[in-house]
Amino acid sequence: MDPEEDVPDFDLVAAALRADAGDVVTFMETLATKLEDTLPGLVTVTRVKSGFRGPKRVQAIALDSGTDRLELARSGAGLEAVRSRISGGIVLRRERLDTDAWLGALAEVLSDQAQRSQLTRQALARMLDV
Repeated sequence: MDPEEDVPDFDLVAAALRADAGDVVTFMETLATKLEDTLPGLVTVTRVKSGFRGPKRVQAIALDSGTDRLELARSGAGLEAVRSRISGGIVLRRERLDTDAWLGALAEVLSDQAQRSQLTRQALARMLDV
């Protein structure tokens, strides 16, 4: 069996992620949980307590793929998305992206990771419910 046949198309991944993007708080919580389950060790989630008694909410998500670092952070009522190119631990280039472009870059990273690892492939399939 060819492992590439089992990897969901990255357009499908991006579409599934965009479907959750309506409410920023819910989107960040859902995305953080999915990524922590799918790519443990590659994802860093920053949670901040909202108010004195409020729950901790996801403030930022960072994914290090080796050559790219994708960062998504809540900024007021919106999101700030950044992709950094990395070599030897040094940031070579940092660019702001719109959310759709960031989700597309994330989908590519997820697909690349799924091609390399059966565990990631299975986790990605669970994430997409396919």
